[in-house]
Amino acid sequence: MEKNIAIVTGASSGMGRDFVRLIAAEYSVDEIWVIARREKLLEALKKELGERLRVLALDLTDDDSIEDLGELLQRKKPNVSVLVNAAGFGKFGEFMSVELDDYMNMTELNSKALVAMTYTVLPYMKRGGEIYQLGSLSAFQPVPYIAVYGATKAYVLSFSRALNREIRKKRGIKVMAVCPGWVKTEFFNRAVKDNTISYYNKFFTSSEVVKRAFSDMKKGRDLSVCGFSVRAQVLATKLLPHRLVMSIWCRQQKK
Repeated sequence: MEKNIAIVTGASSGMGRDFVRLIAAEYSVDEIWVIARREKLLEALKKELGERLRVLALDLTDDDSIEDLGELLQRKKPNVSVLVNAAGFGKFGEFMSVELDDYMNMTELNSKALVAMTYTVLPYMKRGGEIYQLGSLSAFQPVPYIAVYGATKAYVLSFSRALNREIRKKRGIKVMAVCPGWVKTEFFNRAVKDNTISYYNKFFTSSEVVKRAFSDMKKGRDLSVCGFSVRAQVLATKLLPHRLVMSIWCRQQKK
């Protein structure tokens, strides 16, 4: 019998973990395949939520991991009702202050792996399927001192909205970019190495962002932005010249 499943990347912490919790509570799926590098944290989440979780300790920057997932899908032939691509990381700092390997890994995980996951999973999705792609407020404007991270998220936003338009009518599958502002998660443990970025206007919880995304998906939107203040910033980036937007950002950061 064909199993109905959900797949979540970046499931060991932050918004990925909260997406797993929401799916466990709100979606009728037989299994939730949780993907991250940190197996112990995935096992802890399985202990919390039960045997429906299938732990897959994979490094999505490794092409072999994507191939392994593809082979598992081919063997099991499930129906994937929900895909959440939440894996990603950032680094704050002047461009040359961050190691090139970090930038390459960031681009691999935030953009390339997200496309690879979508491409690999999409053949197993049917009408009614949902894809959540984790973007960022930084997707809407060039962001000095977070230049590469912002560029990867701009890629995610453009790709996700275009793909939604491409497959929604033809296949009945919805794709939505989730673009939060500042969210207090483990992301900052890796992103912050000094005080280059020092101004944070408002923090949201990962649970708030995930709940908003769930609501927006049900409304058929291709973009989810949590919080009035963040939506106002998105509007401003559309109305104001990006040179001015970047100047405001730099002044906020005392640059």
